[in-house]
Amino acid sequence: MNTGASNPVVLEDVQIKLVKPSAPVIGRVVLNELCMNGKSASYVKHTTFDVSGTPLAGTFRPGQSFGVIPPGKDDNGKPHKVRLYSLASPSWGEDGGGTVISTTPKRLMGEFFPQTARDDPSDHHLFRGVCSNYLCDLKPGDEVLLSGPNGKRFQLPADYVAHDYLFLATGTGIAPFRGMLMELLQGPGGACGSEIHLVMGSPYTTDLLYHDLFERLAAEHSNFHYHTAISREPRGMGRGGLYVDVLLEERLDSFGVLLASPRTLIYVCGLAGMQLGLFGMLARHDLDSNYCTRSVALADTDPADWDAPAIKRGIKPTARCMLEVY
Repeated sequence: MNTGASNPVVLEDVQIKLVKPSAPVIGRVVLNELCMNGKSASYVKHTTFDVSGTPLAGTFRPGQSFGVIPPGKDDNGKPHKVRLYSLASPSWGEDGGGTVISTTPKRLMGEFFPQTARDDPSDHHLFRGVCSNYLCDLKPGDEVLLSGPNGKRFQLPADYVAHDYLFLATGTGIAPFRGMLMELLQGPGGACGSEIHLVMGSPYTTDLLYHDLFERLAAEHSNFHYHTAISREPRGMGRGGLYVDVLLEERLDSFGVLLASPRTLIYVCGLAGMQLGLFGMLARHDLDSNYCTRSVALADTDPADWDAPAIKRGIKPTARCMLEVY
């Protein structure tokens, strides 16, 4: 809780760690399908699990995550450790009763490169992510070991209507915002009338996730605005691609009002570099004091001179800016 703000942020009470990784429960796959906006070099799935009859049923809130324990053993012969995945569903789940939960796994494939003196410098084999590919390969009816819920900080406020929202996502960082937006706009108590903006950053238009859902919600709710920032597609007129922070800065005539309001909360989920651009942009336009604090070292320096290491060391988010980056 931020007691110093003129509009304090009080988060919902949530349950955590009802099921520990050391004693997981069984979830059963209900659906596993691509959720992209077209053909792409990436593969991202919308994967749902039935957790009925377990302590996980009906306990999740948007912004939380759950654990998946992949089968098999690691390179040291030990069972694989739990991996956390963001919940992509609202509190009532995919089924309306909170017993079917979802997430958004992305296939991971990469080329190995030596990282320590013990690694073979000539080894460049192709590897696949242990858990992400496991999830993407699952079929309806398959059983998965699950734990959770996890996370208390990245939450919607208890009083939805007391705040406006700016959601910033890249890639699979969209997962919690799918659940949050459904919670805000499709809840049993009716749609929240607050001002709500979602900015989704992707390399290509085809990489946009849940695009049809967000377009539909924007068409149905005049207070919800959906923006896309496509980084690797030129925009014409000699302009390059668009990143999340660049979109905000280019449209500051409209976003500036939202950012200056004491009602506004910012949520950031996705690649870790996204918040660096965001904090720099906010500081350049003297909008940062509501969302982050500057260290003594940065207090009297021009934000135009800040670099990534300085921002990482010297900028800390306030209660009105919630980060879930990786």
